[in-house]
Amino acid sequence: MITLGLDPSLTGFGWCVHDSSKFGPERVIARGVQKTSPKEVFVTRYMALRALVDRLLDAYPQIGGVGVESPIFGATFSSGAYALFVMVNESVYKHRKDVVYFDPSTVKFLTKLDPNVRKGEMRKSDMVAAARADTGIKGRLTHDEADAYHVARFAARFWELDRGLLIEADLVPSEKHTFLRTHTYVKGKRAGQTVKSGTMFREGDRFFRFSLLETTPK
Repeated sequence: MITLGLDPSLTGFGWCVHDSSKFGPERVIARGVQKTSPKEVFVTRYMALRALVDRLLDAYPQIGGVGVESPIFGATFSSGAYALFVMVNESVYKHRKDVVYFDPSTVKFLTKLDPNVRKGEMRKSDMVAAARADTGIKGRLTHDEADAYHVARFAARFWELDRGLLIEADLVPSEKHTFLRTHTYVKGKRAGQTVKSGTMFREGDRFFRFSLLETTPK
C-alpha cells in the first residue's frame, strides 16, 4: 500500500510517501521537509503548507491512505499546531483520502518496540536511527522526515488491517495494543464491561474514511 505520512509543523513540516510492498530504501518513494519563516504573515505560512499537501496528493494519486501526527492536547496544547492540523485535514478531505491520526507519544511507542531500536525514551536521534534501520537509508535524513516516515509506515499497517490485508496475527505487540486494545473490568461496578479503546474502534475520532463521503459536500 502507498501511504502519505505527515508530521505537521510551521517550522519544519516533514512528509514521506511510503510503499509497504517494498523493502529497504525502495520503501521511501519520496520524502522532504518544508519550512516557513516566522517573519511571514502568519496566514501565508498555513496556506503554503496546505498547498504542499495538495501538491503531494495530486502528484501521487495512488496514495491509498494518509497518516498524520496529531497535535498534543492538555497542558502542552498549541493553538497554532491545531490550526495547521485543521488545514492539513482540509486538503486530505478535499482529496477524499482516508486518514488516521497518531499522537507523538503513540508514534514513539510503536517505533521504540522495534527490536532494532534502543529501549527507553525515544529522542529525535533515536527516531532517525529507527527510520534508517527500517529503510537502509544512508544519506541525510532529518528528524522531521523520520517522524513522517514512521507515521506513514504505521498508517500503512493500520489501513491494511482495516481493509483485511492484514489480520490480528500479523501484528507485532505494539501494533496490536495500539490498534486493537480492549480492557475488561473484573472488579467494581463495571465488572464484566469491556471497553474498546484501540484506534480501530475510534472511527470519527482517531480515523476517518473520507473516501466514502460524497464528492460535493452539502
